[in-house]
Amino acid sequence: MNTIGTKIKEVFPDIAILKDKDNYNVFDGRNLPSFVKDFLIRKFINFDGGVDRERIIEFLDNHIPNDNNAIKNRLLRLETVQLLSRFIIHTDIKSGKIQFAIPDAGIRFNEAIIPDYILDKNQEDLVDGEQWGVIKLIYNPPTSNKRDGVIELTDFKPFRPYKVDLNYFRECRKQFTVEEWIDVLISAMEYNPYGFSSMDQKLEFLTRLLIFAEPRLNMIELAPKGTGKSYVFGNLSKYGWLISGGKVSRAKLFYDKSRQQSGIMKNYDFVTFDEIQTISFQDPSEMQAILKSYLESGKATVDNYEFLSECSTMLMGNIPLSGDNLPLNNKYFSSLPENFRESALLDRFHGFIEGWYLPRLNKSMILKDWTLNVEYFSEILHILRTSPEYSFLVNEVVYQEEKGDLRDLKAVQKITTAYLKLLFPHITSIEQIDKKEFDLFCLQPAIKRRGIIKEQCRKIDPEFKENMPIIRVKY
Repeated sequence: MNTIGTKIKEVFPDIAILKDKDNYNVFDGRNLPSFVKDFLIRKFINFDGGVDRERIIEFLDNHIPNDNNAIKNRLLRLETVQLLSRFIIHTDIKSGKIQFAIPDAGIRFNEAIIPDYILDKNQEDLVDGEQWGVIKLIYNPPTSNKRDGVIELTDFKPFRPYKVDLNYFRECRKQFTVEEWIDVLISAMEYNPYGFSSMDQKLEFLTRLLIFAEPRLNMIELAPKGTGKSYVFGNLSKYGWLISGGKVSRAKLFYDKSRQQSGIMKNYDFVTFDEIQTISFQDPSEMQAILKSYLESGKATVDNYEFLSECSTMLMGNIPLSGDNLPLNNKYFSSLPENFRESALLDRFHGFIEGWYLPRLNKSMILKDWTLNVEYFSEILHILRTSPEYSFLVNEVVYQEEKGDLRDLKAVQKITTAYLKLLFPHITSIEQIDKKEFDLFCLQPAIKRRGIIKEQCRKIDPEFKENMPIIRVKY
């Protein structure tokens, strides 16, 4: 075991989990996100980090069957089926029913409903959008009064296995130096911090987590293949949605006029557009206009409906590199599809991640140590999104030029706040701030990341000013 893993186990005795290949190969053949795997490992773990494999396999067989196609068949045979599953809720205005779908099991919205008595008991949890939970299903066959049979959800327990105390997390953070804490965060992302060659690499990697913790933060990352972009955004949190290529519509993202239903950005902390070069818009001009409005203010208008959300966004794409591992073209945004090359749209993104500085995934980066449970860690990041004290602290400790461009000032403010939440969550008052550390790890990286956006926008449109306004720590 490495030193940081040992310390994580000591400081977080009830939260730490041993990442060990022998533990996790029990999930072979089942495509489950990390937060579900960690929940099950933690449920059946012993003090030494080993797990009861037979009990996990039994739980998987009972709740997450290998053959999802068999679920409908079991229901048709009038069996009661209990699952730990992802499902999607939709309110059908026309019928007045709350429908749900389980895509992995082939259950469609028009085949399944949630009865009123279940909704009454779970009003805060059973809202439109994707949910995770333990659900119990039955099938009601057609009768003389009812032409079609229907699948019914008869019990629901939200997938929330931990009571998360932010103050406890803050107290634990105080026992680590900032350098140690950076290693804690990287290990919580399921990577070995000792597999990175420098502090700069670690910080570049951690910047991916900013959209997990800060509402309406919009980022762009361009990186070579093999740096783990998709894994981070698709496995670490049930509060994120990953779009990997294909056609994207206004109805899917923002608002479906025909169904009178909000899109996925209403119900998630962040949405990631992966493989952006392979994504196309159903109506490019409409989507570009809506995105501009949303990225600027967190709202967009579709006919008479005003869409409001706190969802963060991330654009991710590949970029060709030279033999020196640097971009072949100094106009980075030329790697984006044509719909995203407009300076007025790109200027609305707050910051840029230089993914070419990250190492390609290799064996040395596979974590085999104690770390924070992914489910617990994702809940902490979710709670930090709505913790207002960090933004207040940044306002108090950072000087901003009065005549500075508002987009620049806002972008630096949001990125700095996100870094503060991530690296110094235990700081809740100005007196606790080490201003040199704050400047080094929070403010200067924020200025740099916004500066790249400015520089690249100017290369598209010479009317853009390249210089950043004066922003500094108040000493």
